[in-house]
Amino acid sequence: MAQPDEDPSFFERERERFTREISTEFDELLSSTNGLNRKLEEVVTMTKEYATIAELWSSFYQLMRSAGQEETGEEPQTASAPGASASHQ
Repeated sequence: MAQPDEDPSFFERERERFTREISTEFDELLSSTNGLNRKLEEVVTMTKEYATIAELWSSFYQLMRSAGQEETGEEPQTASAPGASASHQ
């Protein structure tokens, strides 16, 4: 170690400078990673909300489809997505 009255060597000054830079960069990386994590959590939350809405519309569609088939006297068919082709029938 250098004596208190001696100037630090070039190596010691550079080591200290690099240590500060690395520390600053890690802080920025941590901040960016936290921001990314929050955005990913928002996306997951929105995806779950869309799934709930899709299930609601699917239930409504199936209800309306079965009600329409009962009025026409048709047999209720198995569930299929709206717009799906029925070429297998």
